[in-house]
Amino acid sequence: MGSIFDFADSRPRPVEWPTWLALGGLWLAFSLLTYFHASLPWWIVTPVGAYLVAFHGSLQHEALHGHPTRRGLLNEIFVFLPLSLWIPYRRYKKLHLTHHRNDQLTDPQEDPESYYLDPQAWERTSRAGRELYTINNSMLGRFLLGPALATARFISCDARLILAGDREVRDAWLLHAVGIGLLALWIGEVCGMSLWYYVFGIAYWGNSLTMMRSYAEHRAHDVPGCRVIIVESNPIVSLLYLNNNLHMPHHELPRLAWYKLPAYYRANKERLVQENCAYLMHGYSEIASRWLLRAKEPVAHPNMTSLPRIKQQTLINSP
Repeated sequence: MGSIFDFADSRPRPVEWPTWLALGGLWLAFSLLTYFHASLPWWIVTPVGAYLVAFHGSLQHEALHGHPTRRGLLNEIFVFLPLSLWIPYRRYKKLHLTHHRNDQLTDPQEDPESYYLDPQAWERTSRAGRELYTINNSMLGRFLLGPALATARFISCDARLILAGDREVRDAWLLHAVGIGLLALWIGEVCGMSLWYYVFGIAYWGNSLTMMRSYAEHRAHDVPGCRVIIVESNPIVSLLYLNNNLHMPHHELPRLAWYKLPAYYRANKERLVQENCAYLMHGYSEIASRWLLRAKEPVAHPNMTSLPRIKQQTLINSP
């Protein structure tokens, strides 16, 4: 079995042809689909468009982790247009890199991608809000309601930051507005597509597909490694998520390029499955069979009292 360093980036790094091809394929397919949408039936435009929006999100994820180049600004340019509409790239980058502090995964106070609420915040939530959050914790609920709830929550949080004078957040949203304007120009003026159709017929469902990847991605657990899932999926879904369904190896080596993850996983599967307490699913259909219509876990984080102890122990044991 090879060591992790056999798969890690090295200098000089070869040209990442798979990522370049993925970027080229995305923009070509998106341009053709939107430009010729009027001659295609909705049952092609909507699912293909949603797939491309989610695929673009996966490429944004690669870009913020340093692919296909080592230059962050250049990577940002390649994925700048906000096909999903709802989150500025620079906010996504900062928050996602914060999420990669593995000892704090799922902590609603420290992990910006946690779907849990602090128990005290849960107590303050209205009855209607609790119902919505509980439905959102089922797989079908996450698919149908997840994008709307996440967008509302995210925008309200960032609005408070902007009103408090956070210039970094403000500038990220200003750039995002420029990107939305350029996208709207292409969609509405060049392609003649209804902007409402793009928002609710394509972008929303693209975000829903992304929500399917993140639905069971993390769970509350006393052991940090056991909070991260591995989903062995088919080639179409794995391509959609750029192998981020192999989430445990991604969290172990976040800078490893997407096309190297399967080989790394195969070489280290026994160890990885042991270290994540066998949190392994054989496809998203298995996840659906368990939690399609019922909540996977409580919304209020069930392990909050143990998180400070976990953080302290991790700090002591770190080199």
